[in-house]
Amino acid sequence: MKNISCYFLFLSLVVSCADKKPTENLPKRQYVDVSGLDVNVKPGDNFFKYVNGLWHDTARIADDQSGVGSYRFLNIPQKVLLRNILEELASAEYTHGSIEQQVGDFYASGMDTISINQLGYTPIRPTLNNIESIKNVADLMRFIADDLKSGVYSIISLGIYPDQANSNVNIAHFSQTGLGLPDRDYYFKTDSSSVAIQQAYQAYLQNLFELTEAENAKSLANTVYGIEKQLAESHKTRIERRDVKANYNKLSLKDLDQRQPNIGWSALLKKLGMETDSVDVRQPAYYDRVNAMLETVSVEDWKTYLTANTIATNASVLSKDFESAEFEYTKLLSGQSTQKSRAERMVQMVDRRLGFALGQVYVKRHFNEDAKKRALQLVNNLQKAFEMRIDQLDWMSDSTKVKAKEKLYAITKKIGYPDVWREYKGIVIDKSKYFENVVELRKELFRYNVAKLNKAPNREEWRTTPSTVTAYYMPPLNEIVFPAGILQYPYFDLYADDAINYGGIGMVIGHELTHAFDDQGAQYDKDGNVKNWWTEQDYEKFKARTQKMIDLYSTFTVLDSVALKGALTVGENTADNGGMAIAYDAFKMTEQGQDTTRIDGFTPDQRFFLSVGRIWRVKMREEFLRNYVAVDPHSPAMWRVNGPLMNFTPFYEAFDVKPGDENYRPLEDRVSIW
Repeated sequence: MKNISCYFLFLSLVVSCADKKPTENLPKRQYVDVSGLDVNVKPGDNFFKYVNGLWHDTARIADDQSGVGSYRFLNIPQKVLLRNILEELASAEYTHGSIEQQVGDFYASGMDTISINQLGYTPIRPTLNNIESIKNVADLMRFIADDLKSGVYSIISLGIYPDQANSNVNIAHFSQTGLGLPDRDYYFKTDSSSVAIQQAYQAYLQNLFELTEAENAKSLANTVYGIEKQLAESHKTRIERRDVKANYNKLSLKDLDQRQPNIGWSALLKKLGMETDSVDVRQPAYYDRVNAMLETVSVEDWKTYLTANTIATNASVLSKDFESAEFEYTKLLSGQSTQKSRAERMVQMVDRRLGFALGQVYVKRHFNEDAKKRALQLVNNLQKAFEMRIDQLDWMSDSTKVKAKEKLYAITKKIGYPDVWREYKGIVIDKSKYFENVVELRKELFRYNVAKLNKAPNREEWRTTPSTVTAYYMPPLNEIVFPAGILQYPYFDLYADDAINYGGIGMVIGHELTHAFDDQGAQYDKDGNVKNWWTEQDYEKFKARTQKMIDLYSTFTVLDSVALKGALTVGENTADNGGMAIAYDAFKMTEQGQDTTRIDGFTPDQRFFLSVGRIWRVKMREEFLRNYVAVDPHSPAMWRVNGPLMNFTPFYEAFDVKPGDENYRPLEDRVSIW
């Protein structure tokens, strides 16, 4: 304990001058939200329930939502702000081509449901006719290429981003795809919940064919499902896809043309307007299967598959009967009993298709520049804390520590919004043509991405819109990103005391920093290349500690008996554990972190951990949670709180957690990597 005390004193001295806030003279609201606390639950039994129990028991999930609370569900009130912006812009006249005109008219075009419903499926009839004219595999592949250029993916999935062997250049990456269910495992599960989803999806396919006046709709749906199931057999699992090196296979077009002649890679890329002599085929077994099926599955059956894909891809932008058919299937995954309002769906569509245009307006109206300055200060302090933690590691050699710290300080920090805004040049948005607007924006996105090929990555580019409540780390660019949307309560409050902010956004910052050193991130060097920077002995120790994290989280359950997939969630769990520890150390640098003064009856350390618990105040529908555990790399909210805390000794001290408490773990069993 003496060493720990000296350690925190040293941290405080190192950054005491750097921790001055840009808003230091402004009044603070020193608070903890106690409205949801359940004081009948011992913190050591279940801290998530202690912090959120009363709220969780009384919170009502709206009929048109799959959950409520913070995290991704904080985007629900965000959409209200965006809707207000869009309704105002849609009701006024702006210069043609301006961002206000683009987003306002696009929103208005999607709200014109009378015109949309009158059209039925007329907008996709030309595409369906093109499918009908396909005569052979060569025609089929030409259609698929044209589809890709229109932003519609079927059996080919393309991305343009840095080469993990040379992060200074963007290359083409092709991934497995082709399925309508959320994951390949859904095609093979036999439990009652999964079977119900399979049946609902097959009924959905049948409904789509019926809505387009096809004969033998059920038989056609069976054909599509059969093709998808064959494709699913070749898919890697989500856990297998976490293997960074196994999912990188850079191959020459010459070799691919010989290996998979039915796909015809050279002709495909030429049709796509892409000049390159090699590509990364991330899951070669999938494309081996596609190549074989182009021979074993009849052209007529492939036409049926492409027809279904065309209708399903466009269902949400066609008339109400198509939207309703889609909802009847997806509600089994979301748990919603009613569909989201048209306005909310259009807010999502505008944010998806014109998100950086909309984001400029959002930032001007709803983002405080002081928040950006303060958040950057927090990031810098967490970097210092992380450096100190690296220095204190007893399992890592000095030579690897040097490399780790080099990578840590090479991380690019992006906060609030882009310094250079993404533009939508040449896009013509017509208030009376919703479907055409969507198609044009899809095509523009394809052109935008393909233009990156063979070029250096644009390090000013963002991969999330500013209004979104999220954050991310990008390994090939070694960057962390915190959009304006997450810089709000409960994650961040400009006037809150440090315990609140370090336990909130501080944990999120620490989480993203730790991603640079999780099971995947640790394989990338400071420049974003997959390149070993570890000693062999250190990396073996790292993998052993990572396996302990996998084993621990594999013991956790939700819905009584649904087990978490520790191997799927290990990256996020590592980041949650490391992020909280780093945020706590950074908090201990501050004046409040060195103090013991109680506020609202809680010590500074208790307030820090209460904030950690509060940012994951989430309630999900059972259907959504069941699918979430199956496919999402994050643990459910309760285990994002309880999991890290049961491994963290300062929490035990703050809340007097003792043997006999349900989440108590002996010191030697507490898992720690970073």
